[in-house]
Amino acid sequence: MTGGTSAGPPPYEPAHGLLSGRTVLVTAAAGSGIGFATARRCAEEGAVVAISDRHERRLEQSAAELEKLTGEPPVAVVCDVTVEDDVQRLFDEVTRRLGGIDVLVNNAGLGGTAPLTEMTDAQWSSVLDVTLNGTFRCTRAALRHMRARGGGVIVNNASVLGWRAQAGQAHYAAAKAGVMALTRCAAVEAAEFGVRVNAVAPSLALHANLAKVTSDELLAELTAREAFGRAAQPWEVANAIVFLASGYSSYLTGEVVSVSSQHP
Repeated sequence: MTGGTSAGPPPYEPAHGLLSGRTVLVTAAAGSGIGFATARRCAEEGAVVAISDRHERRLEQSAAELEKLTGEPPVAVVCDVTVEDDVQRLFDEVTRRLGGIDVLVNNAGLGGTAPLTEMTDAQWSSVLDVTLNGTFRCTRAALRHMRARGGGVIVNNASVLGWRAQAGQAHYAAAKAGVMALTRCAAVEAAEFGVRVNAVAPSLALHANLAKVTSDELLAELTAREAFGRAAQPWEVANAIVFLASGYSSYLTGEVVSVSSQHP
C-alpha cells in the first residue's frame, strides 16, 4: 500500500480517566519511544504508574518527567528482562509498593539489522532473548500475580514485522511473530481467571532514538508504506495500548491490533 500526503498527526487527545484507580507497570519505559509515551498516557488517564528499564540513568530521567506530570515520583525499578532474578525483583518491588498490578505493558524489545547469511548466533539470540523471551518472563510473572488477584490485563508490544517480511529483520520479525503467538496462547490460558491478554502491532513510530539509528532512506521507505503518508507518533500507539488496558476492551482477548495500515 502506498501512503498519501499527510498534514501531520492529529491534536493530542485529552484524558478521559480510562485507567482511574488502576496500577500499571510498563517495561522499557525510559527514553522517548512507545514505552515512555505509554507510561505518560496511562498516568494522564488516572493510573498509578510503575516503570522499569535496564538503563538506570534514562530511567531516572523518565521518572523525573512523570513526577512533573503527576506531582508524585513513580515507582521506578531497574530491570533487565533477560534475567529472571531481575524480573522477579521487579514484580516483587512493584507489588510491595503499590499493593498489586492491574495492568502490565510488555514494551521491552531489541532490534537490529543483518542479512540472514551474515547474522551471527549472538545477534539472533540477543534479539530473541529481549523481545520474545523477555515478554514471556514478564507475562509469566504477571499471570501468576494476576491469577491470585482474580483479574488483570496484559498488553504486549508486537510489530507489523510479525506479519510481513523485511530484509535484514529475520531475528526481529521472528521474535515479534512469537510475541503474537504468545499473546494468543496466554489469552486462552488466562481467561479462566479473568485476565485479558492482547497486543498492539505498530509499524513506524518515530522518535528521537529511532531517528538516530535509522537511515533517511529506510525511514522514507517505511513512511511510504503507510496510508497516512507519515510515521505514527509514539503517543498514538500509546492510545491504542490504553484502550486495550481499559474497560472499553472488556471482551477483547487474544487479539493483535494493528496500529498501522499494514495488517495482512
